[in-house]
Formats: sequence, structure tokens, C-alpha cells
Amino acid sequence: MSTFSGQRVVVLGGSSGIGEATAAAFAKDGAEVVITGRDQQRLDAAVARIGGNTKGHAVDAVDQAAVAALFAELGTVDHLVLGVSGSAGSGAFAELDLGELARGFDAKFWPQVRSLQAALPHLRTDGSVTFITAGSSRAAFPGTAGLAAINGALDAMVPPLAVELAPLRVNAVSPGVIDTPWWDRVPEEQRKQLFEGLAAVTPVGRVGRPEDVAQAIQMLAANTFVTGIVLDCNGGTTLASGR
Repeated sequence: MSTFSGQRVVVLGGSSGIGEATAAAFAKDGAEVVITGRDQQRLDAAVARIGGNTKGHAVDAVDQAAVAALFAELGTVDHLVLGVSGSAGSGAFAELDLGELARGFDAKFWPQVRSLQAALPHLRTDGSVTFITAGSSRAAFPGTAGLAAINGALDAMVPPLAVELAPLRVNAVSPGVIDTPWWDRVPEEQRKQLFEGLAAVTPVGRVGRPEDVAQAIQMLAANTFVTGIVLDCNGGTTLASGR
């Protein structure tokens, strides 16, 4: 029997990138998967790519009432993956638009927190929650102080939530640089040079793929003896010695 056979997994922000890869991994392992996003057409396309027992629900994660209504409709959820993300909040600190930083919190921090709160009455008592944060919170790259604040705030919540909500398990996966549509805002040639430069100084010799992060999330959901951790999935970029 597959590990997640008969279990329901909800992936918020599952229509592309890491979220879609995560949904595909769970679906392949027998789960009933529900993905969310704001655009029903994109969700339908993702559902077709993922296959298996997968459904898409158009929900804006900023709208807590809509998220709460979705969970009430779904019933019991065994595993929740909080993959809502955004790109606002980056840039040199001296010129950082603090309103833009606030919008970064509105796009990622608050939707993940509100969604977890809305889901709590419907989560299996000993199920799992996995936040998807980002390596910016544990690195020191110029221009990422705002992103570090957003993701660091989520990381900081994991240990106390794991204790408070036990036996529900609460973890986070902190991805490094992953080749996803999140980077489409960077011109192609610049993006290529950036990825090649990072690969050259990363111990594993490449940037990440969405499937790398999906495997980490799936492992945390499956392992019933792991809770309260932030798992780096970054190819070793934060190691002291590097390569």
C-alpha cells in the first residue's frame, strides 16, 4: 500500500513550481490531493499535469473566510502544506519601500498563518503541517533583508507551534535557490548567469529543482517522529566551508 493511500493532503499554492511538484509527489503516493490558487484555469491545467486523485479549488489565501469555507467543505485533512508565496519585499535596505515590505508580509506571512488557523478545526489530530519558507531567513545575501524578515517570522513560529498543537506535527522546509517560475521576473540571460554562478559555489553543484523540495516536504509528512524543525533544502549553500 502507498504511504499516503486514503489520506487527504491540501497544498495551498499548488498550481505551479514547488507547490505543484509537492502535490504531484503526494498524488503519486496514493493521496487524495487538493491544490489551491487564485486562477481556476491555472489550477485546472496543474490538475491535468499532476493526475491521480487531484482536485483544484480557486481560493485567494488572503481571504481567511474563503479559506475557512474551503476547509469546512473538505472535512478532515491529514496533511497541510502551506505554499502560498510572493516576491515583494526584496531590494537594498537603504532604498527598501516599507510599504512593499508590508505587501510581502500580506502575500506570504499572513496567508500562511491565517490558513493554518482556519484549517486547525479540520486537521487530523496527529497529522502534519509543513510551512514552505525560504533560505533568505538563514543566509546573508545583500538585498534580502526584507525577505529574511518575512520567512524568518514563519520559521520562528515552528517550534512553539509544534509544542502547542501537539500531537499535530508542525515543520517547515526552507528552500534555497530553486528553478521555478518565481524567477521569471529576472531576465533570462541574467537568470542563467545567476544560476550558473550559484551552482559553481554550491556543494552539490547545481541549483535546486521543485522536486527536491517536494521530497523534503513528503518526508516530513511521512515521518511521525519529526516535529518542530526547519529543514534546509539548499544544496549546502549555507555550510561554513562551501565548496
